[in-house]
Amino acid sequence: MDVESANHKVDYSGRRTANYKSNIWNYDQLLHLSTSKYHDDKYYRREAETLKKAICDDILGLFEDPSRKLKLIDEIDKLALSYYFEEEIIESVDEIARMKNNIKFVDPYSAALYFKIMRQYGYHISQDAILQLLDDEEKLITRAHDESPNKYDKDMAEIFEACHLALEGESLFDIGAKIYSDKCPSHWSVGWFNAKKHITYATNYNPTLHRLAGLSFNMVQLQHQRDLEEILRWWMNLGLSGVFTFVRDRAVESFLFAVGVAYEPQHGSLRKWLTKAIILVLIIDDVYDIYGSVHELDQFTTAVERRWDPMEVQHLPEAIKICFSALYDTVNDMDHEIQKEKGWKNSVLPHLRKVWADFCKALFVEAKWYHNGDTPSLGEYLDNGWTSTSGAVLSLLILFGVCEDMTQSVLAFNSNQEIIRHTSLIIRLYNDQGTSKAELERGDASSSILCYMKEANVTEEEARDHTRNIITSSWKKINGIFINTTPHSQQQMIKYIVNTARVANFFYQNGDGFGVQDRETRQQVLSCLIEPLPLPCPN
Repeated sequence: MDVESANHKVDYSGRRTANYKSNIWNYDQLLHLSTSKYHDDKYYRREAETLKKAICDDILGLFEDPSRKLKLIDEIDKLALSYYFEEEIIESVDEIARMKNNIKFVDPYSAALYFKIMRQYGYHISQDAILQLLDDEEKLITRAHDESPNKYDKDMAEIFEACHLALEGESLFDIGAKIYSDKCPSHWSVGWFNAKKHITYATNYNPTLHRLAGLSFNMVQLQHQRDLEEILRWWMNLGLSGVFTFVRDRAVESFLFAVGVAYEPQHGSLRKWLTKAIILVLIIDDVYDIYGSVHELDQFTTAVERRWDPMEVQHLPEAIKICFSALYDTVNDMDHEIQKEKGWKNSVLPHLRKVWADFCKALFVEAKWYHNGDTPSLGEYLDNGWTSTSGAVLSLLILFGVCEDMTQSVLAFNSNQEIIRHTSLIIRLYNDQGTSKAELERGDASSSILCYMKEANVTEEEARDHTRNIITSSWKKINGIFINTTPHSQQQMIKYIVNTARVANFFYQNGDGFGVQDRETRQQVLSCLIEPLPLPCPN
């Protein structure tokens, strides 16, 4: 099956262009992905349930040694099976937390694993559990740097991972940064994107767990393929890819982003809402950054913020009218879908309109900076830039997707503004790290890199280092907010919001993963969405 496209487009004349590459995917072929042997196969589903029961009864239930339980929970997390064992894991972690005064670790690996898992599940464990086992920090750093490329030191690896769960003011994070300065920790990564690698190359996992992980991956992937087919039908029926030749046609990548936020099978509707929002975010962002004049964008922003009426933009260029209609129709449809699916009596449209209006207003501020030739200070840029990432739009949809009650959703959104701001700030800075070089070359609006270069009179690399430090600081703040959030159900909501920052890290860690599809993003689409794991038939 040829799932990649060779289509090419020509931009409108008389308007700026970012020269984005054409869409690489063959949508017609992608509409026929879900023909796997796992399609409604009762044997595979029955086997998965049998394996799950065996793991619960024979492993999670019987381990008295907390170190063994922690190792198993870590394996389950890496294999993306946590959704299978959510109640059992919470029960086990709670039990270990009650034993904390009686737990003694004699090696750095066990102490680091304990620290990492407990903080991942919301417990404030002291960093002393690790620090007291590190006899000499300099020896530790030397040990890590002296490793041969093929040598795996599980102590160093686990300490590195644990350090990224540190809070502000804790020294542990700084130690971890020195151990492997060029690696991305799992805490900043998308678990589902790495699951297939862990399943494929695992050599020491429990065989029962490993088999379940393979079955789960293929069955979840099949659900994602069905979701993607629905999204592509919506996108193709919308017909915008043939109209907006100056914007990024990235339906597949937008869906991949949504999968990274919430991969679990039960979140199909949330993935659909997120994907549609991300597609619109990319289109509207390109309208503001590339296509529209200040006057046109002012009228568009006013129409979104105050009027919410397609007639308000009828005097604007056709592309902008179509853009507004797409936003208007999609958000209104989303309101109806959320009410119907959740069984909520009240409309969520006022809340959706508010976050979309804030997003457009932030984009308009950036557009005015560009058209006026202004470069704001880094502080001014970030105060506006966290909103222009659309992080609040995505966070609100996430809460509508994972909460049972509308009032609870709105309350959670309003009470978690700090963590939404920090995750959005990380998205903004990751985006700038990946896209600022190309934006500088084509003379686009200011990024955090350029703002700080001019403000502090420093080199581009110094500016990049400064923004990386802000990213690190925001991650520490997020860790602290998460741990101090109660009850556990609130932490679960926050987890999905934080996932938006993790997915942004993937998309921009090696450049512009949205603008340039044919590198890491393409490989991830193939691995996660298209190519199943080869598994032996059940006995």
